Amino acid sequence: MDGSGPPSTPRVVGSRGRALAVMRSGKGTNLGGPGRLSSASDDTSPLLATLANPVPQGEGEEVASAWWSPRTDIKASLHLLTSSYLNVLLVAVPLAFASEYLHWGATTVFLLNLCGLIPLALLLGEVTEDLAVRLGETIGGLLNATFGNVVELILSIAALQAGLYDVVATSLLGSILSNLLLVLGMSFFVGGLKYKIQHFNAVSSQTSGSLLLLSAIGIIIPTAAQRLGTTGDEEGAALVGLLAQGMPQDKILLLSRLTAVALLTVYIGYLIFQLGTHKDMFSEPGGEDAQPANLTLTAAGLWLAGITVVVAFLSEFLTGSIEEVSSTWGLSRSFLGFIVLPIAGNACEHITAVFVAAKDKMDLSLGVAIGSSIQIGLFAVPFVTIVGWVLGHPFSLGFDPFAALVLLLSVMHSAHMINDAESHWLEGLQLVVTYFVIATAYALSS
Repeated sequence: MDGSGPPSTPRVVGSRGRALAVMRSGKGTNLGGPGRLSSASDDTSPLLATLANPVPQGEGEEVASAWWSPRTDIKASLHLLTSSYLNVLLVAVPLAFASEYLHWGATTVFLLNLCGLIPLALLLGEVTEDLAVRLGETIGGLLNATFGNVVELILSIAALQAGLYDVVATSLLGSILSNLLLVLGMSFFVGGLKYKIQHFNAVSSQTSGSLLLLSAIGIIIPTAAQRLGTTGDEEGAALVGLLAQGMPQDKILLLSRLTAVALLTVYIGYLIFQLGTHKDMFSEPGGEDAQPANLTLTAAGLWLAGITVVVAFLSEFLTGSIEEVSSTWGLSRSFLGFIVLPIAGNACEHITAVFVAAKDKMDLSLGVAIGSSIQIGLFAVPFVTIVGWVLGHPFSLGFDPFAALVLLLSVMHSAHMINDAESHWLEGLQLVVTYFVIATAYALSS
């Protein structure tokens, strides 16, 4: 197969594919010989273990075309489907379709679609990374940045179309918090059990902290304006209205949409900063080389399109069952959106971040946990707001005040943890306990 593709892409924050690629790469990773499972001592995650080395190329085998090679693509596709134990959950995908069209009940529909999204997110990350290697640094980095959280985006848009605005808001915020508190906390805790003190890139972590705070401000301001108001008294005195009437809804929508455009502008600037002017700050420590692309461009494109379409269907089925599941289980839609959906949708990222932290690859672990939060806060949230604007849905950034407060406190807490560019197990425990307290609050509010 063609191993002479473009140079490897730099680590783009929020890219689950890049993290998975590094875990299965030959640099510092032993996946074992062809045809056997990785042993417990191998430098990889048991759940993400590869069944065989990436599509071996026999001696004298003809180099495959970068555009199309049926023989190579069949081998690569089989390897893709057998590259993780989590792919066993793919059996839930056809069952998810059957449950929807044969009316098996809301609970069955919800659970099957939830299980089906987990391996699809993993496959999407691997195909995106494979395609990114073919397309080179800049385009590949942009591709990773765009598709890094596509499952969350599609799920949010499906909920938006169903009019479940509270689920949209809580699922996006829940994705940020699950990464900031649960994933980062478990990474610090597990890594800290093996290494007394772990270090990571100080400049990158400080930049990430400021971007996270900006994303929180972008939600806090419309929420405060909606709930508290900003109007002065009749004499024009500057009052921040604890007793004032909140800003009218039409102005909240306008404020939210302008804020969304501003946040997207910052995100584009961050991509330029990361992929162009300051990309050396985000290079992998030790200079690991990415694996050569396995799929050709045509096959990777077909996989990407096919998985995205299936994810769209499963997301629509899932959101269609949420209201009945909420009533049946006695759980609020906010709890399902804030806790259940983000954990399931990001399960692969969660596992990856923790296992690479256990190998003392903290920059990569933070790139998954913190980077994904930045993507959601600066890209997914404003993007969904603008999509709602285009589709005529009055979705605003005026979220629930408790959720906005939790977001702000969590961002401040995690930013403080990463500010010194060091971590240990006690910091991880604090973050996990914070997430537990928040999850408990949402559970008891049901």
